[in-house]
Amino acid sequence: MKWNLRMIAAQRDLWRPVQVLAAFEQVGFRPSLSKVAAMWSGTPVTVRLEDLDKICAALDCTVADLLVAEPLAASVPETRAVGETPAAATPTRPTARPKAGQRRSLPPN
Repeated sequence: MKWNLRMIAAQRDLWRPVQVLAAFEQVGFRPSLSKVAAMWSGTPVTVRLEDLDKICAALDCTVADLLVAEPLAASVPETRAVGETPAAATPTRPTARPKAGQRRSLPPN
């Protein structure tokens, strides 16, 4: 997901976090300036739905304007020879080495 707050704010002629904070306060959303600055400078990890609704009301936009879906890289199937297992599917297990002069015991029957 791409967080598009700066672009939406710029389209409303809001160029600084302080201006965005003033727009938020007009609709009753009162986050701290540091929270607004964090949303302004990067993608937030979480956003409450109630806060998202107020942000959209303040900026006169939709959620789809703020959060733009970015498609994941197309997963191209890996080409392998018939019967070949992928390297990640064959885990390597450590084995105990016999001490010098000793042979390993045989497994139980």
